[in-house]
Amino acid sequence: MIIIYQPWLTVLKATVIPHFELNFSFLFIITGVLGTTISPYMFFWEASQEVEEQKEKERLSRHKPRPGWMQIKRMRIDNTVGMIFSEFTTWSIIVVAATVLHNSGVTDIKSASDAARAIEPLVHTFPNAGFLAKLIFSTGIIGLGLLAIPVLSGSVGYAACEAFNWKAGLNLKLKKARSFYAVICVATLIGLLINYIGIDPVKALVYAAVLNGIAAVPLLFLIARMSSNPKIMGEYNSKFISKLMLWSSFAAMGAAAIALCYTLY
Repeated sequence: MIIIYQPWLTVLKATVIPHFELNFSFLFIITGVLGTTISPYMFFWEASQEVEEQKEKERLSRHKPRPGWMQIKRMRIDNTVGMIFSEFTTWSIIVVAATVLHNSGVTDIKSASDAARAIEPLVHTFPNAGFLAKLIFSTGIIGLGLLAIPVLSGSVGYAACEAFNWKAGLNLKLKKARSFYAVICVATLIGLLINYIGIDPVKALVYAAVLNGIAAVPLLFLIARMSSNPKIMGEYNSKFISKLMLWSSFAAMGAAAIALCYTLY
Protein backbone atom coordinates (compact mmCIF):
# COMPACT_ATOMS: atom_id res chain seq x y z
CA MET A 1 0.00 0.00 0.00
CA ILE A 2 2.87 2.38 0.82
CA ILE A 3 5.28 1.47 -2.01
CA ILE A 4 2.83 2.31 -4.81
CA TYR A 5 0.77 5.36 -5.73
CA GLN A 6 -2.65 5.49 -4.10
CA PRO A 7 -5.53 7.92 -4.77
CA TRP A 8 -5.53 8.90 -1.10
CA LEU A 9 -8.39 11.42 -1.29
CA THR A 10 -10.63 8.77 -2.86
CA VAL A 11 -9.46 6.12 -0.39
CA LEU A 12 -10.03 8.32 2.66
CA LYS A 13 -13.43 9.44 1.38
CA ALA A 14 -14.50 5.82 0.81
CA THR A 15 -13.23 4.93 4.30
CA VAL A 16 -15.36 7.60 5.98
CA ILE A 17 -18.36 7.29 3.63
CA PRO A 18 -18.64 3.59 2.76
CA HIS A 19 -20.48 2.31 -0.29
CA PHE A 20 -23.47 -0.02 0.18
CA GLU A 21 -25.27 -2.34 -2.20
CA LEU A 22 -28.34 -4.37 -1.28
CA ASN A 23 -27.48 -7.51 -3.21
CA PHE A 24 -26.30 -10.98 -2.24
CA SER A 25 -22.69 -10.66 -3.44
CA PHE A 26 -22.05 -7.42 -1.56
CA LEU A 27 -23.73 -8.58 1.66
CA PHE A 28 -21.96 -11.94 1.45
CA ILE A 29 -18.53 -10.28 1.42
CA ILE A 30 -19.47 -7.69 4.05
CA THR A 31 -20.65 -10.45 6.39
CA GLY A 32 -17.38 -12.28 5.74
CA VAL A 33 -15.33 -9.17 6.52
CA LEU A 34 -17.24 -8.68 9.77
CA GLY A 35 -16.84 -12.37 10.60
CA THR A 36 -13.11 -12.12 10.07
CA THR A 37 -12.83 -9.00 12.23
CA ILE A 38 -15.04 -10.19 15.10
CA SER A 39 -14.51 -13.95 15.02
CA PRO A 40 -16.40 -16.23 17.42
CA TYR A 41 -13.34 -18.45 17.94
CA MET A 42 -11.53 -15.51 19.54
CA PHE A 43 -14.23 -15.36 22.23
CA PHE A 44 -13.34 -18.90 23.30
CA TRP A 45 -9.59 -18.50 22.86
CA GLU A 46 -9.04 -15.17 24.61
CA ALA A 47 -11.48 -15.85 27.46
CA SER A 48 -9.92 -19.24 28.15
CA GLN A 49 -6.40 -17.81 28.04
CA GLU A 50 -7.34 -15.12 30.54
CA VAL A 51 -8.80 -17.71 32.91
CA GLU A 52 -5.65 -19.83 32.64
CA GLU A 53 -3.53 -16.78 33.41
CA GLN A 54 -5.69 -16.00 36.43
CA LYS A 55 -5.25 -19.56 37.68
CA GLU A 56 -1.50 -19.47 37.14
CA LYS A 57 -1.16 -16.23 39.12
CA GLU A 58 -3.61 -17.49 41.78
CA ARG A 59 -6.07 -14.67 41.18
CA LEU A 60 -9.14 -16.88 41.40
CA SER A 61 -11.30 -16.92 44.51
CA ARG A 62 -13.87 -19.74 44.61
CA HIS A 63 -13.47 -20.10 40.83
CA LYS A 64 -14.20 -16.37 40.35
CA PRO A 65 -11.55 -13.90 39.15
CA ARG A 66 -10.51 -11.16 41.53
CA PRO A 67 -8.41 -8.80 39.39
CA GLY A 68 -7.51 -5.30 40.44
CA TRP A 69 -8.30 -2.12 38.53
CA MET A 70 -4.69 -1.86 37.36
CA GLN A 71 -4.96 -5.27 35.72
CA ILE A 72 -8.28 -4.28 34.14
CA LYS A 73 -6.65 -1.13 32.79
CA ARG A 74 -3.80 -3.15 31.27
CA MET A 75 -6.27 -5.55 29.66
CA ARG A 76 -8.13 -2.61 28.12
CA ILE A 77 -4.91 -1.15 26.74
CA ASP A 78 -3.91 -4.57 25.38
CA ASN A 79 -7.26 -5.04 23.63
CA THR A 80 -7.38 -1.48 22.32
CA VAL A 81 -3.90 -1.64 20.81
CA GLY A 82 -4.66 -5.04 19.33
CA MET A 83 -7.90 -3.80 17.76
CA ILE A 84 -6.21 -0.74 16.28
CA PHE A 85 -3.51 -2.84 14.60
CA SER A 86 -6.09 -5.40 13.47
CA GLU A 87 -8.35 -2.81 11.88
CA PHE A 88 -5.44 -1.02 10.22
CA THR A 89 -4.28 -4.33 8.73
CA THR A 90 -7.80 -5.11 7.49
CA TRP A 91 -8.12 -1.64 5.96
CA SER A 92 -4.72 -1.98 4.25
CA ILE A 93 -5.69 -5.34 2.74
CA ILE A 94 -8.94 -3.89 1.37
CA VAL A 95 -7.13 -0.87 -0.12
CA VAL A 96 -4.45 -3.00 -1.83
CA ALA A 97 -7.01 -5.50 -3.12
CA ALA A 98 -9.09 -2.69 -4.64
CA THR A 99 -6.39 -0.44 -6.06
CA VAL A 100 -3.79 -3.01 -7.09
CA LEU A 101 -5.36 -6.42 -7.64
CA HIS A 102 -8.81 -5.39 -8.90
CA ASN A 103 -7.44 -2.62 -11.13
CA SER A 104 -4.98 -5.15 -12.61
CA GLY A 105 -7.79 -7.58 -13.46
CA VAL A 106 -7.02 -10.02 -10.61
CA THR A 107 -10.50 -10.89 -9.36
CA ASP A 108 -10.47 -14.68 -8.97
CA ILE A 109 -7.97 -16.37 -6.65
CA LYS A 110 -8.38 -20.13 -6.24
CA SER A 111 -5.11 -21.29 -4.67
CA ALA A 112 -1.98 -20.16 -2.86
CA SER A 113 -0.10 -19.97 -6.17
CA ASP A 114 -2.83 -17.70 -7.59
CA ALA A 115 -2.49 -15.50 -4.52
CA ALA A 116 1.27 -15.29 -5.02
CA ARG A 117 0.84 -14.32 -8.68
CA ALA A 118 -1.78 -11.77 -7.65
CA ILE A 119 0.89 -9.83 -5.80
CA GLU A 120 2.98 -9.38 -8.97
CA PRO A 121 1.14 -6.16 -10.02
CA LEU A 122 2.22 -4.72 -6.68
CA VAL A 123 5.94 -5.14 -7.48
CA HIS A 124 5.93 -5.31 -11.28
CA THR A 125 8.44 -2.45 -11.56
CA PHE A 126 10.92 -4.23 -9.28
CA PRO A 127 13.67 -6.55 -10.61
CA ASN A 128 12.66 -10.22 -10.45
CA ALA A 129 9.08 -9.21 -9.72
CA GLY A 130 7.75 -12.76 -9.99
CA PHE A 131 10.22 -14.16 -7.47
CA LEU A 132 9.75 -11.17 -5.17
CA ALA A 133 5.96 -11.59 -5.21
CA LYS A 134 6.27 -15.28 -4.32
CA LEU A 135 8.77 -14.47 -1.57
CA ILE A 136 6.49 -11.82 -0.04
CA PHE A 137 3.48 -14.10 -0.16
CA SER A 138 5.25 -17.22 1.15
CA THR A 139 6.80 -15.27 4.04
CA GLY A 140 3.42 -13.81 4.95
CA ILE A 141 1.49 -17.07 4.66
CA ILE A 142 4.03 -19.00 6.73
CA GLY A 143 3.99 -16.35 9.45
CA LEU A 144 0.19 -16.22 9.38
CA GLY A 145 -0.02 -20.01 9.54
CA LEU A 146 2.26 -20.19 12.56
CA LEU A 147 0.00 -17.69 14.28
CA ALA A 148 -3.41 -18.93 13.09
CA ILE A 149 -3.05 -22.71 13.35
CA PRO A 150 -2.59 -22.91 17.14
CA VAL A 151 -5.25 -20.24 17.71
CA LEU A 152 -7.87 -21.86 15.47
CA SER A 153 -7.26 -25.45 16.55
CA GLY A 154 -6.94 -24.38 20.18
CA SER A 155 -10.25 -22.49 19.95
CA VAL A 156 -11.95 -25.62 18.62
CA GLY A 157 -10.47 -27.56 21.53
CA TYR A 158 -11.77 -25.06 24.10
CA ALA A 159 -15.23 -24.83 22.50
CA ALA A 160 -15.68 -28.60 22.20
CA CYS A 161 -14.44 -29.32 25.73
CA GLU A 162 -16.64 -26.61 27.23
CA ALA A 163 -19.64 -28.04 25.37
CA PHE A 164 -19.01 -31.55 26.73
CA ASN A 165 -17.65 -30.43 30.11
CA TRP A 166 -14.22 -31.94 29.47
CA LYS A 167 -11.04 -30.66 31.07
CA ALA A 168 -9.31 -28.13 28.85
CA GLY A 169 -6.31 -25.85 28.99
CA LEU A 170 -2.89 -25.45 27.47
CA ASN A 171 -1.57 -25.23 31.02
CA LEU A 172 -2.61 -28.86 31.60
CA LYS A 173 -0.45 -31.89 30.89
CA LEU A 174 -1.51 -34.38 28.23
CA LYS A 175 -2.63 -36.95 30.81
CA LYS A 176 -5.04 -34.50 32.43
CA ALA A 177 -6.61 -33.18 29.21
CA ARG A 178 -6.48 -35.98 26.65
CA SER A 179 -9.77 -34.98 25.01
CA PHE A 180 -8.66 -31.37 24.69
CA TYR A 181 -5.41 -32.21 22.93
CA ALA A 182 -7.15 -34.89 20.83
CA VAL A 183 -9.60 -32.29 19.49
CA ILE A 184 -6.68 -29.97 18.65
CA CYS A 185 -4.90 -32.76 16.75
CA VAL A 186 -8.06 -33.75 14.84
CA ALA A 187 -8.83 -30.13 13.93
CA THR A 188 -5.27 -29.62 12.68
CA LEU A 189 -5.39 -32.82 10.61
CA ILE A 190 -8.70 -31.80 9.04
CA GLY A 191 -7.14 -28.49 8.09
CA LEU A 192 -4.23 -30.30 6.44
CA LEU A 193 -6.56 -32.69 4.57
CA ILE A 194 -8.38 -29.78 2.93
CA ASN A 195 -5.26 -29.22 0.83
CA TYR A 196 -5.42 -32.75 -0.60
CA ILE A 197 -9.11 -33.49 -1.20
CA GLY A 198 -9.87 -30.84 -3.81
CA ILE A 199 -11.50 -28.18 -1.64
CA ASP A 200 -10.77 -24.65 -2.83
CA PRO A 201 -8.88 -23.17 0.17
CA VAL A 202 -9.69 -19.57 -0.71
CA LYS A 203 -13.42 -20.26 -1.03
CA ALA A 204 -13.26 -22.28 2.19
CA LEU A 205 -11.78 -19.26 3.98
CA VAL A 206 -14.48 -16.96 2.60
CA TYR A 207 -17.34 -19.32 3.53
CA ALA A 208 -15.85 -19.83 7.00
CA ALA A 209 -15.65 -16.06 7.46
CA VAL A 210 -19.30 -15.65 6.46
CA LEU A 211 -20.38 -18.40 8.87
CA ASN A 212 -18.33 -16.68 11.57
CA GLY A 213 -20.12 -13.42 10.82
CA ILE A 214 -23.50 -15.09 11.32
CA ALA A 215 -22.48 -17.14 14.37
CA ALA A 216 -20.99 -14.08 16.09
CA VAL A 217 -24.38 -12.35 16.30
CA PRO A 218 -25.96 -14.43 19.11
CA LEU A 219 -22.60 -14.63 20.88
CA LEU A 220 -22.28 -10.83 20.85
CA PHE A 221 -25.80 -10.59 22.28
CA LEU A 222 -24.89 -12.92 25.15
CA ILE A 223 -21.62 -11.08 25.80
CA ALA A 224 -23.40 -7.71 25.83
CA ARG A 225 -26.01 -8.98 28.29
CA MET A 226 -23.51 -10.73 30.56
CA SER A 227 -21.01 -7.87 30.63
CA SER A 228 -23.76 -5.44 31.69
CA ASN A 229 -25.03 -7.65 34.50
CA PRO A 230 -23.66 -6.62 37.94
CA LYS A 231 -24.60 -10.04 39.33
CA ILE A 232 -22.09 -11.63 36.95
CA MET A 233 -19.46 -8.92 36.53
CA GLY A 234 -19.74 -7.20 39.89
CA GLU A 235 -18.05 -3.80 39.95
CA TYR A 236 -16.40 -4.53 36.58
CA ASN A 237 -19.65 -4.51 34.59
CA SER A 238 -19.68 -2.61 31.28
CA LYS A 239 -20.16 1.13 31.35
CA PHE A 240 -21.65 3.44 28.72
CA ILE A 241 -18.86 3.37 26.12
CA SER A 242 -18.44 -0.41 26.30
CA LYS A 243 -22.18 -0.93 26.04
CA LEU A 244 -22.39 1.44 23.08
CA MET A 245 -19.62 -0.35 21.20
CA LEU A 246 -20.97 -3.82 21.98
CA TRP A 247 -24.55 -3.08 20.99
CA SER A 248 -23.41 -1.16 17.89
CA SER A 249 -21.33 -4.18 16.81
CA PHE A 250 -24.27 -6.47 17.51
CA ALA A 251 -26.63 -4.26 15.50
CA ALA A 252 -24.25 -3.97 12.53
CA MET A 253 -23.46 -7.67 12.35
CA GLY A 254 -27.07 -8.64 12.98
CA ALA A 255 -28.28 -6.34 10.20
CA ALA A 256 -25.70 -7.75 7.78
CA ALA A 257 -26.61 -11.35 8.62
CA ILE A 258 -30.36 -10.73 8.34
CA ALA A 259 -29.98 -8.83 5.07
CA LEU A 260 -27.79 -11.62 3.67
CA CYS A 261 -30.34 -14.27 4.57
CA TYR A 262 -33.13 -12.11 3.13
CA THR A 263 -31.39 -11.84 -0.25
CA LEU A 264 -31.33 -15.63 -0.51
CA TYR A 265 -35.10 -15.63 -1.07
